[in-house]
Amino acid sequence: MEFNENMLKVYLVTDNGKLRGRDFYTVVEESLKGGVTMVQLREKNISSREFYEKALRVRELTKKYNTPLIINDRFDIALSVGADGVHLGNSDIPVNVVRKICGDNFIIGATANTVDIAKTREKEGANYIGAGALFSTTTKNDTKPLTKERLIDIVRGVKIPVCAIGGINIDNVGIIKDTGISGVAVSSGIMGEENVFEMSKRFFDIEFKKSTD
Repeated sequence: MEFNENMLKVYLVTDNGKLRGRDFYTVVEESLKGGVTMVQLREKNISSREFYEKALRVRELTKKYNTPLIINDRFDIALSVGADGVHLGNSDIPVNVVRKICGDNFIIGATANTVDIAKTREKEGANYIGAGALFSTTTKNDTKPLTKERLIDIVRGVKIPVCAIGGINIDNVGIIKDTGISGVAVSSGIMGEENVFEMSKRFFDIEFKKSTD
């Protein structure tokens, strides 16, 4: 699937810790029905076999709704299930290495919390930058929050789209919607809500300003 910045508008990053007893796949599907524009399957504490099997099932859901699937960290898992791309952190294999292995049509996102890192990831061949974390988050509890001003600097410092990540929910998203970002990556702000469908729809209805001037 060819990348475009509209995919970043409501970017769901899965979080098993917020299910509250609900079925994972049902929650993901409800988010897709509500308007999630891209899904990142994020797993840190399961075996490669379990990750692969889970990714296969999520891939079927994203195909059903014609929504791209991104795998966190593991480009091998992404390739094995026919996912659309991978999201790489600063401690992962470099973007340019993954680009050589996976090809030009493979979507590669990269995390950055400074302008210099964002520019480097852009030069290496990333399709988009995940900038953050913006707010305190349970998925990145060792990360110092990024200021709104630095987020704007990152948006202005690169030519590729920027998605804000980290602790974003419906109550704080208004703080950053005018920074020039193409969208937001949301985890517990959707999966932790009682009505996942309605919350996804509320995020989809937000208008992000493309210019910071």
